[in-house]
Amino acid sequence: MAQPQFLCMLLFLVLSSANACDRCVHQSKASYFSDAAASSGACGYGSLALTISGGHLAAGVSSLYKQGAGCGACFQIRCKDSKLCSSKGTKVTLTDLNHNNQTDFVLTSRAFMAMANKGKGQDVLKLGIVDVEYKRIPCEYKNQNLAIRVEESSHKPYYLAIKLLYQGGQTEIVAIDVAQVGSSNWSFMTRNYGAVWDASRVPNGALQFRFVVTSGYDGKWVWAKNVLPADWKIGVTYDSGVQITDIAQEGCSPCDDGNW
Repeated sequence: MAQPQFLCMLLFLVLSSANACDRCVHQSKASYFSDAAASSGACGYGSLALTISGGHLAAGVSSLYKQGAGCGACFQIRCKDSKLCSSKGTKVTLTDLNHNNQTDFVLTSRAFMAMANKGKGQDVLKLGIVDVEYKRIPCEYKNQNLAIRVEESSHKPYYLAIKLLYQGGQTEIVAIDVAQVGSSNWSFMTRNYGAVWDASRVPNGALQFRFVVTSGYDGKWVWAKNVLPADWKIGVTYDSGVQITDIAQEGCSPCDDGNW
């Protein structure tokens, strides 16, 4: 069972190290990869990645990937060539880790071309790499609750691996506990990689979850009280019944919004 003192200390450490200036505009470069490669991302979304944000996906450097906590984060990104690119740019969802330190982002070709002015997509694509500015924005899934997919690596009744989908707002889930519905005997889950969490001591019966959700310097517990049925199935996605919409609170000095 997760001890209250440990959980409070975990929340304190997470919040004290959180980046509360996510909404500031950052300057960098971006390149692109083929849309077909999106399903092999480090976040573990697999083929589901192409259904997120209309395939406008991105691999981010380690400071954005955050050892997997940044998976599912949304960004507005635009290239700085005003002759070829629009001032609006495009929205992307982070689904992979970018190992190339020459750019903060590697976008799907679809997202890369979406930064262009009308009719200039192929011209932007030919550049291969462009100067960009970007900022983190809330993810919006207005009609979709946080969902939990049971991964194929799960082995009933003891080992459970789950993937989180449709995490809204400008948030990060940094801890998860699981318990039998109606029980206060919680067991912690561990981030296996990316958006995938697992636990090797899973209680029997229907399962509930609680999440530590952070947004800037703010953090809170979110309870999903009746998520997995007693006969949960591998490969099935279950509705958590909760929707996360929190927006990051700034804890730093005012920053340039880039006229966005």
